[in-house]
Amino acid sequence: MTDWPEDLPAIRVRFARQTDQLEALKRFYCDGLGLEVIGSFTGHSGYDGLIVGLPGKAYQLEFVQHHAGSPGQSPNKENLLVFYVDDAEAATRTVAKLNEMGYPTVASENPWWDDHGAFTIEDPDGYRVVLQPV
Repeated sequence: MTDWPEDLPAIRVRFARQTDQLEALKRFYCDGLGLEVIGSFTGHSGYDGLIVGLPGKAYQLEFVQHHAGSPGQSPNKENLLVFYVDDAEAATRTVAKLNEMGYPTVASENPWWDDHGAFTIEDPDGYRVVLQPV
């Protein structure tokens, strides 16, 4: 299937979650992974937010932080954001940069990822990002 379903002609997909570490997430996803800031907001009904995206901006991540605080920990180690990377050397360079920034690789909860050459790194909130060379 190459097109969206007729009854759901979406033009963009955004995954959103709460955090208590908006600036740390910006550093991880933008400075570390190289995603682009495509929007931000402050003071919207008590929330500040950051929106980052992949090239083309059709796929986005949104992080929101409530002024009174909000839960940021991942409920389990299988909450994964997976990037399939078709350049193994680029994946290795990105992982090395994240390691230098203080984000070490971790063993995957599901050993399939490790067995297939993936790199798993936790973001500042404990959510896991997987870089899977293809």
